Amino acid sequence: MAGAGLRAAARRWLLCGGHGGPRAASSSPSCPGCGPPGPSAPCPSAPASADLSAHLWARYQDMRRLVHDLLPPEVCSLLNPAAIYANNEISLRDVEVYGFDYDYTLAQYADALHPEIFCAARDILIEHYKYPEGIRKYDYNPSFAIRGLHYDIPKSLLMKIDAYHYVQLGTAYRGLHPVPDEEVIELYGGTQHIPLYQTSGFYGKGPSIKQFMDIFSLPEMALLSCVVDYFLGHGLEFDQAHLYKDVTDAIRDVHVKGLMYQWIEQDMEKYILRGDETFAVLSRLVAHGKQLFLITNSPFSFVDKGMRHMVGPDWRQLFDVVIVQADKPSFFTDRRKPFRKLDEKGSLQWDWITRLEKGKIYRQGNLFDFLRLTEWRGPRVLYFGDHLYSDLADLMLRHGWRTGAIIPELEREIRIINTEQYMHSLTWQQALTGLLERMQTYQDAESRQVLAAWMKERQELSCLLNYRVDFTFYPRRTPLQHEAPLWMDQLCTGCMKTPFLGDMAHIR
Repeated sequence: MAGAGLRAAARRWLLCGGHGGPRAASSSPSCPGCGPPGPSAPCPSAPASADLSAHLWARYQDMRRLVHDLLPPEVCSLLNPAAIYANNEISLRDVEVYGFDYDYTLAQYADALHPEIFCAARDILIEHYKYPEGIRKYDYNPSFAIRGLHYDIPKSLLMKIDAYHYVQLGTAYRGLHPVPDEEVIELYGGTQHIPLYQTSGFYGKGPSIKQFMDIFSLPEMALLSCVVDYFLGHGLEFDQAHLYKDVTDAIRDVHVKGLMYQWIEQDMEKYILRGDETFAVLSRLVAHGKQLFLITNSPFSFVDKGMRHMVGPDWRQLFDVVIVQADKPSFFTDRRKPFRKLDEKGSLQWDWITRLEKGKIYRQGNLFDFLRLTEWRGPRVLYFGDHLYSDLADLMLRHGWRTGAIIPELEREIRIINTEQYMHSLTWQQALTGLLERMQTYQDAESRQVLAAWMKERQELSCLLNYRVDFTFYPRRTPLQHEAPLWMDQLCTGCMKTPFLGDMAHIR
């Protein structure tokens, strides 16, 4: 078969490399993208250990290009990017009420929005906060940061912290430049561990360390790093707390002043993706007798125009309750703010709200009054959002709602996993140990929050169209450390030749 021939050819190409014999790659502890160190048997012409990491990464990239050039895309579809991945058992048959956030849930935005936010906030810093004009030379880099990173405000460090509160070495940046591992450890008193009280706090906001959790935070992290880079590069003294607050306020101003809303409303075809799929999901749920509600921080005029674009002028007839400018996350925790009704023009009314009516628009309010007026409680409610804290975790942990996380990055993650799995099948088991295009060895803090909240993970709302409305999702149990799959050094010493394990046989 062609696949078998390609597999054999690729195995010879990677393992022999033109040097006449097999070779096994190992990860380097100094490489931030690699996994645990493994046994090594480099070929005679391999570089010295100091350059081994770069050499292995170069060969890994060559192998990636070989796989993508010779294989059609569908061959690597080992995991389905359009599937729903459940962390807890849930039967859609028992779900009677579906709730949605708007931004990045019902409305999926194009990546072209992030450079606009970055540039607008950068200009606000210069023109209104009187920051140096030289900052204007920086452009948005979409590949610089990912969601879930932490920022240590006093130390001006952007970094990745795992689920056990350890800084993952090789991921710390000050400005646009990496910080050596030795310096990071020294900054935290000789350890990689960050105390829980610094990284906790409500919704990931500790006293000195902030975690960036929503998709809108990507341009914020990029701008923060660029401004720090400028000040450090020009030897300018600055107060880290003031700089962080100014950047955060500039990003907030982009939203508060309605700049983002204006860009989207002026060119919805450019910025809003897959609106027809949103309409298909909502229509299907209503056709099967489900009740729908919408809770968003966005203003009514913006939501109305977006929903008209995606669903049509009668979109409000699909929802039993619509709440705008909800002021999440305080909507879920503050009992004091009452609901206000809006008229057709979006003007506030003075009515005392005793019930939430279909077809009407409500502003602000709070979750406790929402539960009292609707009686939508417990696991019969499934709410979708993109922010793991303000949209999802609190609802599940405090009120028992089922929650679904919209994770656009999941598609890229699955592509990486599929490529790694196929490449792994082309080689010996330890040939690619550690050479994976991933930023972390251990579970990161963001994924830990997803698991803690027992959410359903999915990349976009349209994934629901692939399942019946009475489908039951079953989670895959995470194996314990002594269960398969095993690391090579955990296998029986009689099964393989691993240095030093033979000497340890007497203690087994």
